[in-house]
Order: sequence, then C-alpha cells, then structure tokens
Amino acid sequence: MRRSFVLLLLASALSGCGTVPSVSGATVSDVPLPWPAEGQAAVEVEGVGSLGASGDPDPLPIASVTKVMTAYVILRRHPLRLGDDGPPITVDRTAADESYAPQESTAPVREGERLRLRRLLELMMVPSGNNVARLLARWDSGSQERFVERMNATAHRLGMAATTYTGASGNEDSTVSTAADQLKLAKEAMRDPVFREVVAQADTAVPGDARRLPNTNTLLNKHGVIGIKTGSGTVAGGNLMWASRVRGRLVLGVILGQVANTNPVAAKAAALEAGGKMSAAVERWLLKRPAALLPEPRPTTPRPAEAIGPAHR
Repeated sequence: MRRSFVLLLLASALSGCGTVPSVSGATVSDVPLPWPAEGQAAVEVEGVGSLGASGDPDPLPIASVTKVMTAYVILRRHPLRLGDDGPPITVDRTAADESYAPQESTAPVREGERLRLRRLLELMMVPSGNNVARLLARWDSGSQERFVERMNATAHRLGMAATTYTGASGNEDSTVSTAADQLKLAKEAMRDPVFREVVAQADTAVPGDARRLPNTNTLLNKHGVIGIKTGSGTVAGGNLMWASRVRGRLVLGVILGQVANTNPVAAKAAALEAGGKMSAAVERWLLKRPAALLPEPRPTTPRPAEAIGPAHR
C-alpha cells in the first residue's frame, strides 16, 4: 500500500494557508505530487524540507544509482576544482575487456590509454560505464573489494543505515538502499561543483573517438532538471535519483523499484516517466507558491575535503 508522509513546512511558510490535516500522526501539505504506485520514492526541497515519501521502506536494489556513491567517494579522496581534469589514469586490461561485456552498460575504453580523472567520472556517470566504475575503484583502492569497504564506511558516516554496497558499479542486485537513504547521499554529492557539472552533461566521449555517448538521464533540462543518475536491472527495476533547480532552490528526488522483475529497458523508461511527472509537479507547486511564503534557500557550498582512508596510487 502506498504511504505518503509529509513534514510540516516552517511556520512562516504556513501562515495564512489554513489548517494542515493530520494522517497517522504525520501531516499533509498542499503539494499535489503524483507518487509512483509501486516501489518507493522521496522528495525534498532546499529551504522547505521533505515533501514526503511513498512505498514500503524496505531496502531495494538500486542498480547504477550506486555510481553516485562511487563518484562521491572518489571526489572526496581526490578533490577536483572546476576546470581541473585531475590526474591521468591508465586503462587496465580488465576495464578494456569489460567494454564488451554483454548485459552491462559500459564505456568503450582501450587498454593502455591514459584518461584524466574528470573524463573517467563523465564516462561513469553519463553513459553509466560499469567498467569505468570498477576501474576507478581499483585505481583508488587497489581492489574493488577495498573500495566497497570505503563506500559502506561513507554510507555509515552519512547515516544511511538501510544501505549496503557490494560493488562500485551497481551491477550486483545485492547492493540495496532506500529512497530516504539515497536522498541523504544526493544532498551531499550535489554540494560538489564538479559532481554537479558532470551529472548535468548531456553527453561525453572518449578522447580520439568520434562517437558521442548520451546521458542516460533523458530528463535533463526539463522542469529544471540538472541531474543526477538512472539505474535499471531485471531484479532492481527502474531507479532514478534526480535533481532540479526551481526558483533558485534545489529539489532532490529518488524513485526506486519501478516495474521490477521485468525488462531493464522498460523499467528505466518507467522510472524516467515517474521522475518526469514528479519533477513537473514540484516545479508547478514552487512556481505557484508566493515567494513570501517560501524560506530563502541557502547557497549550496562544497564541504571541505576529508580523508576516507589513504589513497592507493
């Protein structure tokens, strides 16, 4: 059964809006969101707070949404500035061979070529290259297993109590989380300007290769959407972590488990459709809301870098 829980807006935001009804101890605002009929979802708005959540809160496979944590850990341990391409990284044989892996989303990299960290982040996040995610994990930590330990330690630090990572790419159905947990990560990841720039790219390419690799997130530039990541699999279904900017404030949403146990292509399309409806509804609500009833958004500032264990070189 779908459940929707919405927190009270700040008292100033509620002034003159009438009584807010209560359901099961929670409150219901006037935000008309089209919550998905299956899976789970959660949305929050900068300066306003949670707009609610739906679905049973049990952890679900998140597929390639996993790569958000991979990128977050990499950028925390190897910070980049805007305009900085970062260190060169040599593509190993494993990553090159995995470029041809069936049943996976990959990026066409070649053994021995040296690609800058910034470009590899693009190849991981934009066309969702599983092979690049695992390459970055090995480069950073010596092995994917060691890197996964860092992913889980970071999840613990962020209070993501219902999350377990078992790989850097999300190809494993054993990597599970909740919409609420992934919102916590989205909020932190979007504080990094390089991360924000990467996930907003419409496409990317491997240097020397004429092919353009499109972003799997086809919601970009619709209803203020500026990212973040899709994910899909047979068991996981369709998943989406999205961000939009409306009236100067950041909107974050997560949708998990759309048409699970079917076809990954159809599942991703279902997640994007649900995300399109949700982002459009939030945009409409914010645009209609009198500015005086919305708290001023605080500027998004990057967190200072902090150590997450010694980097492997």
